[in-house]
Amino acid sequence: MKSADTDKLIERLTATAGPVRRLRPPALRAALWLIAVAAVLSAATLGFADLGVFTARAADPKLALELAATLLTGILAVVAAFELGVPDRSPAWALLPLPTLALWILGSGYSCWRHLLVHGPDGWIIGDSANCFRFILGVSLPLALTLVPLLRRAAPLAPVRVAALGGLGIAALSAFALQFFHPFDVTFMDLGVHAVAVALVIASLSLMERAGAARRMRA
Repeated sequence: MKSADTDKLIERLTATAGPVRRLRPPALRAALWLIAVAAVLSAATLGFADLGVFTARAADPKLALELAATLLTGILAVVAAFELGVPDRSPAWALLPLPTLALWILGSGYSCWRHLLVHGPDGWIIGDSANCFRFILGVSLPLALTLVPLLRRAAPLAPVRVAALGGLGIAALSAFALQFFHPFDVTFMDLGVHAVAVALVIASLSLMERAGAARRMRA
């Protein structure tokens, strides 16, 4: 946001703001949201997933590492989004999920490569990728509807960056939940579809927040 825009926002808030209750610390707000999401996703997993198949797949150390990286990416991205929502936080918070994101990408890529070596041309099949795409988007949408208003409450000075981190967190958590309903190894085509779904979630939240910021500045 440009300094002139920031000055206008400060002037508008000074003129119209009334007494407000102090927000809880960002880490606590992130934890509360993550706990609520964990409860809902756990209930859905226990009710509908084939845990026997998942347990057998998760016994592979490589997949276990990939799952941990996916989950940590989601958690760290959400924490970073809440932290960056506070005006005095360092932009370096945006780097928090990058190491686990890199590990997630590398782990998924290795799985695809190993599948291709074992199965040959079948390693390029799309399979049930369309269902995976719908699953990630279908889970991400309700999560976004609950997360975005919470992030906006702090009136972040860089709302698009905050929204992008929130989108990454939501998409990673959705991709993690998908593994409980994903009884087959990931192919390169499957991975590509997953990546498109994750990118779409991030882009959607970023564009939505950019449009919202523009409307608030015109108000």
